[in-house]
Amino acid sequence: MGISYEDFEVGTTVEVGTHTFTADEIVRFAEQYDPQPFHIDETAAKASPFGGLIASGWHTCSVMMGLIVRNHLNGSTSMGSPGVEEIRWIKPVRVGDTIRMTNSVLDKRVSESRPDRGIVTIQWAGINQAGETVVTVRSKVIFGLRHPQGAA
Repeated sequence: MGISYEDFEVGTTVEVGTHTFTADEIVRFAEQYDPQPFHIDETAAKASPFGGLIASGWHTCSVMMGLIVRNHLNGSTSMGSPGVEEIRWIKPVRVGDTIRMTNSVLDKRVSESRPDRGIVTIQWAGINQAGETVVTVRSKVIFGLRHPQGAA
């Protein structure tokens, strides 16, 4: 069994993986989901305030989610999330940027109404190769307890 509620410790941060963004994938994602000129057209992007092609924030979040599921939540007791509390796109993600994704445990508690599961508040962060945070996402995730009888 993968990670469960008991494995999370408030104050800890773990790395969940890295991803390098290519021009082709930035354009392909944006053409389908966020076709703004600075995501799909290099000439228009150069004339934009960004000065070049950038990844959609939704693309960055999608990559982050894929890394988290494949490298951290796969085989876990995750029961999904009741929602995202905050997304911040702090810096643009550019062609060739390699983003390192981390998660930090902010808080956790066992559910009062369903004591076989707990709610973990997590802040996900994407950090580029220069050490700059480019995106943060704060959300709650529900995890099953490995030993629900010991929750009391």
